[in-house]
Amino acid sequence: MKKTYLLALALGLSVSAFAQRTLIHCGTLIDGVSNTPKSQMTIVVEKNRITDVQSGYTAAQANDKVVDLKNRTVTPGWIDMHVHIESETSKDQYLKRMSQNMADIAFEAQKHANTTLMAGFTSVRDLGGSGVNISLRNAITKGLTVGPRIFTSGKTIATTGGHGDPTNGINSSKYTVPDDVTDGVVNSPEEGRQAVRQRYKDGADCIKITATGGVLSVAKNGKGPQFTENEIEAIVSTAKDYGFIVAAHAHGAEGMKRAIRAGVTTIEHGTFMDDEAIELFKKHGTYYVPTIIAGKTVGDSVKVPGYYHPLVVPKAIETSKQIAATFAKAYKAGVKVAFGTDAGVFPHGYNAKEFQYMVEGGMPMMEAIKSATIVNATVLGMKEELGSIEKGKFADIVAVEGDPLQDAKAMMNVAFVMKDGKIYKQK
Repeated sequence: MKKTYLLALALGLSVSAFAQRTLIHCGTLIDGVSNTPKSQMTIVVEKNRITDVQSGYTAAQANDKVVDLKNRTVTPGWIDMHVHIESETSKDQYLKRMSQNMADIAFEAQKHANTTLMAGFTSVRDLGGSGVNISLRNAITKGLTVGPRIFTSGKTIATTGGHGDPTNGINSSKYTVPDDVTDGVVNSPEEGRQAVRQRYKDGADCIKITATGGVLSVAKNGKGPQFTENEIEAIVSTAKDYGFIVAAHAHGAEGMKRAIRAGVTTIEHGTFMDDEAIELFKKHGTYYVPTIIAGKTVGDSVKVPGYYHPLVVPKAIETSKQIAATFAKAYKAGVKVAFGTDAGVFPHGYNAKEFQYMVEGGMPMMEAIKSATIVNATVLGMKEELGSIEKGKFADIVAVEGDPLQDAKAMMNVAFVMKDGKIYKQK
């Protein structure tokens, strides 16, 4: 490299014509693959790819850029498998549903995307919004705005009155409230197939269904099943035809059992899973996305008078009391765990607090980090590109202050963020 640099100078050529290497000197490296951390390592980055991982602190050559993370713990960029990038919890959230237009949503989503990236999450799976999430993904990809790499379901697919029906809580005599396949409301296997095809047309990356009731929807039942198994089977089989994986929101046991048997890839929340559901998770290899922080957050927010609609309050209390215990039981039983938070139910940027709750539930920190890196990359079908610090992969790299293997709270102290070879945060 040095000889090439000197030759360029001698010939009067622009040094910028030669690719600049970035050498990242890591005090401690957790690469997403090994079960033990490595000390004094160098990650070599060229353009947007990792071109080598070397032992020791590689000496810089001419034109190299050196990033000193010798006092940091370095990991692959984290992947959150469940966010809602368009919105964020607030006491006026129901009013905002009625007053915001698409432009309002887009500007807010842009802010949340930037916050998420600065918190160390270089990729996210966005599971439901207005459709702005697709446009935001495209804008980030084009470099028009800053945020994580987004894999999005577009609009959620729900049943009439179910969790995810956007008309819940809206007075249809005063507002125009679409309630059809285009808007994500289905009531038969055939309409389910149509909805998947509509998501394909819209440009979504995956499919999200609400297999049971939910906590924050303006509806009474938060646990009951809301799709027949035949309906879910139609959605899943059509999704496979179009290259989609399917995520199923499910709190109640019966709904998640139907979804697992029908072939969904992930179950979101899983709050009230029973022993039979646990065995089905293991039998079918279905991933469990626990979102513990969301359950705990609604339990805190419900203490604020008027924060939630009265129909939401009892559901929030019940869920908050159960979700952490369910995670501990499911993990101990051997259910496969994919890291996800439901960010938006709590303020964006606090996603990494989920690591603490996972460790409290019995998962070793190294395994929790893998769940947010190589495991999630595998679920997304991106294992060859994301999820570990290995030669040839995208240069998505995060560093934290302290040792997260000794203190999970260190994951909240993000000191460095690189996505796609570009540094977005360094302190």
